[in-house]
Amino acid sequence: MHVTSPAFKENSARALANPGLQKALGTAKGAFLQRRAAAVANLPEFERLRDIGRDIKNHTLANLDFYLEAFEQKVLAAGGKVHWCSSADDARAVVLKICKAAGAKTVTKGKSMISEELGINHHLEAHGIQPVETDLGEYILQLRGEAPSHIIAPAFHLNREDWEADFRRLHTDLPADRVFHERRDILAEARTRLRDRFLAADVGITGANFLIAETGSSVIVTNEGNGDLTQTLPRVHIALASIEKVVPTLEDATSLLRLLARSATGQDFSVYTTFSTAARREADLDGPEEYHVVLVDSGRSNMIGTEFQEMLRCIRCAACMNHCPVYGAVGGHAYGWVYPGPMGSVLTPSLVGIDKTGMLPNASTFCGRCEAVCPVKIPLPKMMRHWREREFERHLTPAAARSNLALWAWFAKRPGLYRLATRAATGVLGLLGRGKGAFTSLPLAGGWTAGRDLPVPEGGTFMAQYAKTRRRR
Repeated sequence: MHVTSPAFKENSARALANPGLQKALGTAKGAFLQRRAAAVANLPEFERLRDIGRDIKNHTLANLDFYLEAFEQKVLAAGGKVHWCSSADDARAVVLKICKAAGAKTVTKGKSMISEELGINHHLEAHGIQPVETDLGEYILQLRGEAPSHIIAPAFHLNREDWEADFRRLHTDLPADRVFHERRDILAEARTRLRDRFLAADVGITGANFLIAETGSSVIVTNEGNGDLTQTLPRVHIALASIEKVVPTLEDATSLLRLLARSATGQDFSVYTTFSTAARREADLDGPEEYHVVLVDSGRSNMIGTEFQEMLRCIRCAACMNHCPVYGAVGGHAYGWVYPGPMGSVLTPSLVGIDKTGMLPNASTFCGRCEAVCPVKIPLPKMMRHWREREFERHLTPAAARSNLALWAWFAKRPGLYRLATRAATGVLGLLGRGKGAFTSLPLAGGWTAGRDLPVPEGGTFMAQYAKTRRRR
């Protein structure tokens, strides 16, 4: 997929100047925060559960090869097939091969971020196979030709009037007096149009929130029935999953499920939580004839044993981006690839390369809210700092930033001179800004004042005030 992460600043400027996007962000993000807070408050053991979730994922990652092989054995024993794919190209080739073997003309898809990462839709279309997104948000984005802007609410950036306008523009057979008062009205219209696609599809593709080594099952979590229809009506079901989605047991999966919905949407459990184990058996009334699991590495095994391994604990709840002030201001498309927000600022450089994504780990205030709400306690700010270090080591940061940092380091290594320089700078700025409160422009500080005011220093430096307090005590 085309990566526009290097243009993060330009993307963000457009996002900030887009009134429709700003309205959508302001409307949607508050609801996520309130619902999550209420759900957490109603579960006294939530913090203990976060520790359990962290430990489950840490144990699994430490023994990832064992649990992946155990999962494969269970799938094979139940009559399914597992496909190991080291790269995105391998995964696309496997999916296409399965679809061609099934003679598929139409493929229905449940919501899946890994399929976005792999560019499955474009690949199938290029080979004459029509993929149909069946999640309501993904459906409208497919009609608009847009990528998701959020990992659980793909059309997060749209307002209700956008949805209605697009339905009328793209469905020209709608009666003029047909009015969409609520989201459920649009959902009903989409359901009517998708019903024939569900029945016609030869292959259904879903993601997987979890893979269970104990049983060989894949788990999907949705709030619409499209996921179940996608994996039970077609003759062939393909479950796409990255390798870190495996967990050891059913009990581990249910522990993580208790964290997932509460962190994502503020629900105790999502409306549909579906476990699939292989293909239809003789006594089953429905289900696919073939069950394929496509396991995707695509750079993730390179994260094992590094300072970025903890990122693989992520269960894709989006709590970090829902609470992030940067994401809340610019939305998901500004990040330029599949995974936005704080989790994307760590994961995207790991998968795409820091040379293309250096802007992302720098797009953080380090307020720490992302780590505070993460259900599996991923230290996202720490890992963004590691990426900043990698960027600096490879001389990818701007020359001005490097030279200014070197100048600061020179002073910082000479404490007496550093204190003298900071006292002088504080005094001069205090005199220049007397009565102003803040500078709106300042020589050598244009990069700061172009986007925000610079407060006028008040009082002495931190070290001077610290010394004064100690003397007083």
